[in-house]
Amino acid sequence: MLKVAVIGLGSISDFHIKSYLDHAELIGICDKNETRLQEKGKKYAVKNLYTDYRQLLKEPEIDAVSICTWNESHAEISIAALQAGKHVLVEKPLSKTVEEAERIKEAAEKSGKVLQVGFVRRYGDNAKLLKSFIDHDELGEIYYAKASCIRRLGNPGGWFADIERSGGGPLIDIGVHMIDICWYLMGRPKPVTVSGNTYNKLGNRSHIQNLSFYKASDYDPSLNTVEDLANALIRFENGASLFVDVSFTLHSQKDEIAVKLYGEKGGAEIEPGLAIIGEKHNTILNITPQIDHLGFEFEKAFSNEIHHFLKSCAGETKTLSPVEDGVEMMRMLRAVYESAAIGREIRL
Repeated sequence: MLKVAVIGLGSISDFHIKSYLDHAELIGICDKNETRLQEKGKKYAVKNLYTDYRQLLKEPEIDAVSICTWNESHAEISIAALQAGKHVLVEKPLSKTVEEAERIKEAAEKSGKVLQVGFVRRYGDNAKLLKSFIDHDELGEIYYAKASCIRRLGNPGGWFADIERSGGGPLIDIGVHMIDICWYLMGRPKPVTVSGNTYNKLGNRSHIQNLSFYKASDYDPSLNTVEDLANALIRFENGASLFVDVSFTLHSQKDEIAVKLYGEKGGAEIEPGLAIIGEKHNTILNITPQIDHLGFEFEKAFSNEIHHFLKSCAGETKTLSPVEDGVEMMRMLRAVYESAAIGREIRL
């Protein structure tokens, strides 16, 4: 079994840790917050506790690490881990900037180690099934996709709301998932132009009562320097296009999530549940696959992702979300923000 460690012990780290406990030997965890570090160490019976990731990376027994820290530190820690000879699974987004992403890619190539980006939706069972249909040409050429993840009240605050630490708001936090699953299922075509808009009209709406939402551990209602809403139209070299809109907060009747793809032979929906649309004998068919779960299972997808990462580290397979895809994603995200800032389309 590979020996692994987790750096950064925020809420997302629990999904990494639980999956590692099933598939590997967890021998170390790291967090700057001493209280949280001790609590997680006790919870998961991990003895090697570190407040400095540099000390953790000096441990020769560690084969691989998960990086679950704030976005601003992804590049620094990823590069240090690769240079220390560790395989790396870094949470999305790969970095805060394109330049950082390119430095990570260079370090990964020099090290010869696996660098997997945490595009967890690629590893969901529903995505795996739909990908098999697409690979067997059931949808034909996919020429349009659209994705939406609307939170009417869901600004997590804390570091998520601080652009210096996060790099952005809903676009870089949840929009990255929406864009990625569409782009992945479309065959990862090369993006050529991006037109985007961002809005900061409502703030974090901390005054709202009687409706709960996820809050970061360092939640501070006075801090918010990120957008409320972002949308974008991305055009690809093969003529296909993708439209996406995401929000942390919006005057919407309800939260919504939807991911839809349209091809020459058929269409598909993967969020909120898997459906395949086609036609036969002059009749349109809405097909519901008979599977245990049509929707995205968060914990199962993380388990699949971690298991695939470990198999990639062992040389048994290749990662589904390589560093190159992380770099391309950062180019698309940066283009959305740049387009919004100058009010016109960006050519990549």
